[in-house]
Amino acid sequence: MQVLVRDNDVEKALRILKRKMQREGVFREMKRRRSYEKPSERKTREKSDAIRRQRKVARKQAIREGLLPAPVKKVPSARPGALPSTTSARTDRPQGQLTSAVSRS
Repeated sequence: MQVLVRDNDVEKALRILKRKMQREGVFREMKRRRSYEKPSERKTREKSDAIRRQRKVARKQAIREGLLPAPVKKVPSARPGALPSTTSARTDRPQGQLTSAVSRS
């Protein structure tokens, strides 16, 4: 696995490397190898992994054939931590308008 460093931007190259390693399952493998895994535990884990993969393939096939609805994609928000506008509690008023009634004397 290799990552090219462009314009001496090492931080960006490290982020790309971490993302590639995550996709390849390197971190999961390292965590699993920290301690000894009994052969019976290994068989059980591999069997459950195989079942999970088969279910995923079957679910994708059912979605393609129209038997299941497609999952709803999340829309990224403009600000970190902000709720999407579709889930806001009050959508019937324009932005910036006061919500409480203030008596003007």
